[in-house]
Amino acid sequence: MKKLKIVTGIALMTILGFTSCQSEIDEVQGENPNTNSANSTTTTNLKRTAMYDGSFDDFLDGASCSSIVLPATAKVNGVQVSILSQLDYQQVISILGKFNDDQDTVVLQFPLKVRLNNYTDVAVANQTEYNAILNACKSAEASSQDAISSVNISFPITILTYNLSLQQTGSIVITSKQQLYAYMSKVSSTELFSVNYPISLTIADGTKMTISSDAELQAAINASLKTEAAMAAAVQNGKKLETILVNGKFKVDSFISSGVNSANNYKDFTIDFANNLSVKAVNLVNTTVNGTYAVSSELDVFLKLNFSGDASFTLLNNRWKVTSFTASTITLQSSTNAAVKLVLKQI
Repeated sequence: MKKLKIVTGIALMTILGFTSCQSEIDEVQGENPNTNSANSTTTTNLKRTAMYDGSFDDFLDGASCSSIVLPATAKVNGVQVSILSQLDYQQVISILGKFNDDQDTVVLQFPLKVRLNNYTDVAVANQTEYNAILNACKSAEASSQDAISSVNISFPITILTYNLSLQQTGSIVITSKQQLYAYMSKVSSTELFSVNYPISLTIADGTKMTISSDAELQAAINASLKTEAAMAAAVQNGKKLETILVNGKFKVDSFISSGVNSANNYKDFTIDFANNLSVKAVNLVNTTVNGTYAVSSELDVFLKLNFSGDASFTLLNNRWKVTSFTASTITLQSSTNAAVKLVLKQI
């Protein structure tokens, strides 16, 4: 997807922190490895992982630090859309995805409400007030006070509480992110706590982990942040690939399947990728093969091709992993059979 140009307006004067999973955590250990105070690394880790995650509607508001409380109204690339529930998100996504080389705009209609990372809803009236939210979000990200949304803890978990003499004073069963955030936000200077391990969590790439200590929790968070950084880089590479595809015309330089290079079957065809996600191949006698394409990303970038009406080109129908690309050459590998490879070269 391309960059979102947001022309919006919303209000907020006090912002405690915001959601994103882009920042590294501080490598600071608590003074006592068995218990944690209000200022310990584990407290910060748990608070940040428990913050409200507003990144799910970034295509709408461009701010992972908050989300728009529905219902809301917006003009999406000039088309007015009433967003009554999350079911209406698809309409917004479809409008934004119609072309992949345009400058998308989302204009939010005010007043509306925004949900912040501390789970509070705030009424917002204009652009100046919304700019305050965006600026506070950037500040939180820069100072590693934003949410770590790439780690999802499985609830319930149990917190053991202690006094400053390390005598256990009780236990609390935590059943949700919001409850965990509330607890970690209110740990006082006269109390200590420890997590009753093991706990289970899932990190950015879907890997499930069992955590047995504060140190393992920090290691899991660091691993998840690195994974998410790789996923973010793949998104940017996908955008670059879309630009190269739309701005050029290509030929099949190599197509290897079962050890045989059949590029000669395509030597007279020019492949043209349009900005509406259609693709066509035209040969010297104006025979046209039509199809569609889509660029997506996970940890890697993928190019999906779907041709119809020609036996040779339907052989290219695949979800291809992009192993490398430049402005002139795109090297692809089948996501289901690493021995099947396709190279597109710009004419």
